[in-house]
Amino acid sequence: MIYLQLFWSFFQVGLFSFGGGYAALPLIQEQVLDVHPWLTSTEFIDILTISQMTPGPIAINTSTFVGTKVAGLPGAIVATLGCVTPSAIIVLTLATLYYKYKGISMVQGVIKGLRPAVVALIASAGLSILLTAFFNKDSFPVKIENLSWISVGLFAFCFVILRKFKLNPIYIMLFAGVIGIILHLFTPFA
Repeated sequence: MIYLQLFWSFFQVGLFSFGGGYAALPLIQEQVLDVHPWLTSTEFIDILTISQMTPGPIAINTSTFVGTKVAGLPGAIVATLGCVTPSAIIVLTLATLYYKYKGISMVQGVIKGLRPAVVALIASAGLSILLTAFFNKDSFPVKIENLSWISVGLFAFCFVILRKFKLNPIYIMLFAGVIGIILHLFTPFA
């Protein structure tokens, strides 16, 4: 039964995650935290972090990690197949239709209409991640006294370095990981 739940949960994620991996985050979060409490909020953020450090799309990496945690290697395979199957079908179908009908204005209207919804999905996922990283809480209301100033400072520093100097994100992740280890060893880094 767990394999069917994993497949169906990630099939839904794959089916409705228009806009890529970041747009899928609210869908994944709902499935693994709310519908099936397979993970805690902290575990979810940890899996997202690991998913970003490994090659491949975030939805597929996350489904593989969740499947592994829930049901081992068979769970990873089933969850990953669930995530990939609808995307493969949809992409093949849409590619065929798009190239056949791309000149029609209604098709362009649909694409333009989907863009704001995709941005809203990405912003929602970003806000959830930000709340967990800064306040160790995944929803409002938050209290300023629960704010992790160390996390805010590290975020601001990394953000400025990325935007101003256009450094490779791998270097930023390595830097943040080393800082996290140092802070974990010497302070109650939350």
